[in-house]
Amino acid sequence: MDGSTGQGTTSVDMFLRNYKLGKTLGIGSFGKVKIAEHSLTGHKVAIKILNRRKIKNMEMEEKVRREIKILRLFMHPHIIRLYEVIETPADIYVVMEYVKSGELFDYIVEKGRLQEDEARMFFQQIISGVEYCHRNMVVHRDLKPENLLLDSKWNVKIADFGLSNVMRDGHFLKTSCGSPNYAAPEVISGRLYSGPEVDVWSCGVILYALLCGTLPFDDENIPNLFKKIKASIGVLNMTLLAYFLSDLTPSFCYDGR
Repeated sequence: MDGSTGQGTTSVDMFLRNYKLGKTLGIGSFGKVKIAEHSLTGHKVAIKILNRRKIKNMEMEEKVRREIKILRLFMHPHIIRLYEVIETPADIYVVMEYVKSGELFDYIVEKGRLQEDEARMFFQQIISGVEYCHRNMVVHRDLKPENLLLDSKWNVKIADFGLSNVMRDGHFLKTSCGSPNYAAPEVISGRLYSGPEVDVWSCGVILYALLCGTLPFDDENIPNLFKKIKASIGVLNMTLLAYFLSDLTPSFCYDGR
């Protein structure tokens, strides 16, 4: 499983023989995700089966191609791994790392606010993965707990790079994308941005959610939500944050040596 793409009939037949497809993990707008097991190694994977016609009709071809292109280049313990891609006239099979513990979002909903040690562990892993992206000139642009998956050992895996983009020195981005609650002021204002700063903002929102169990900026009315973000007017629980952050930040710098 090396990230290669095969398009011939023989390659597709071999691919289908190599994997035993299991239950469906999820169904999306243009495909589904199934758990599968490699016939020889027993290694479990998640296979996205994407319907070409639906992708084209929904004008999502660029999003799919971008995610595949970026994930092929990445190898990091806190970024979801892409193993291989097989294309047929009807479908695209994307074989990815299987993570069994679901989304960080569901974990936060279940537990409410996290204890400092646990929040620190998750956040360190998120920052490690994001820093790797930026070092390789990629900005994610849609960081949120729903796109942070947890493996069997509760390690974070950054996923869903469909809205990501490649950064170039001296060039700026302007596209407004991502989830409103996690979007940086420059993104929702349509201002130019270099890239990393919008991911850093999203990470700050995620950290708040980890520690407080709620979002710092929230409103059912999107224009009102954007006003709050741009004015930094939120529902910040400063008492709770002060308690957690009194020794949280210094501990990020401690490596145990």
